[in-house]
Amino acid sequence: MKGIVLAAGKGSRLYPMTRPICKPLLPVYDKPMIYYPIAVLMEAGIREILVIIPPGEEGPFYRLLGNGSQWGINISYEVQEKPRGIADAFLVGERFIGCDSVCLVLGDNIFHSLENDRIMSRAARELQEGATVFGYYVEDPRAFGVIEFDENGNALSIEEKPRFPKSHYIIPGMYFYDNQVVDIARSLQPSARGELEITDINLEYLRRDQLHVIQLDRDFTWLDAGTADNLLYAAQAVKEVQDHTGRYIACLEEIAFLRGYIDLDDLHRLAGKLGQTLYGQYLMCL
Repeated sequence: MKGIVLAAGKGSRLYPMTRPICKPLLPVYDKPMIYYPIAVLMEAGIREILVIIPPGEEGPFYRLLGNGSQWGINISYEVQEKPRGIADAFLVGERFIGCDSVCLVLGDNIFHSLENDRIMSRAARELQEGATVFGYYVEDPRAFGVIEFDENGNALSIEEKPRFPKSHYIIPGMYFYDNQVVDIARSLQPSARGELEITDINLEYLRRDQLHVIQLDRDFTWLDAGTADNLLYAAQAVKEVQDHTGRYIACLEEIAFLRGYIDLDDLHRLAGKLGQTLYGQYLMCL
């Protein structure tokens, strides 16, 4: 399975702070926002990752992430010339995906749980056919794609931004698909707002009876850092968890070390480049 991070949005909801810098490069507490989606892909066992970026941003992204070899993974880049919706990621990344299955993560979404490794790696490992998405409980689901379930927990319907939601469960920005997704994305028509909608892909898998939904526990944390308030809340939440547990969220070096992608010497070499920062000291203590 391959992974895609869609990091090509203009970040207009965060203006003016995103005028000089691309949104996924903004800090969320102590690390860049894009570390968080890359982390969940690594936790899923995915080592081939495509980052889709806006035009003119190749330099900043490459200076931050390089080709990923320092973490034992392979990162490549594609430019999305125009923002055409989330589902366009599969057309931009068609050559990268090839004949493989794929996991797409939105560049401003943060997922955290003590069970991250188990949940994500299981979703990737068990996907043989169709699609796997997650159901996450929110108090006000009207701004999201909302899933309706039957009494057995099977998905009945998905509605995008409904006025009267049929449940409190929404689909957050992480999706596992088999290779059918490329042809499905190619067949989509733009919505009224001129975008290729990810909900339409999920609806097609639902129509084919191939959509599997994993309901996440209430102790699972999902954050959308796409607005100023959410960005602040996400930073506070990350700090609170790290202070409470003593473990860093989305520490790519630690994930790479624990998964055997890099060894102890590699870890200490990476830590040395970070000097006396708390991040560097955390890595040295590993």
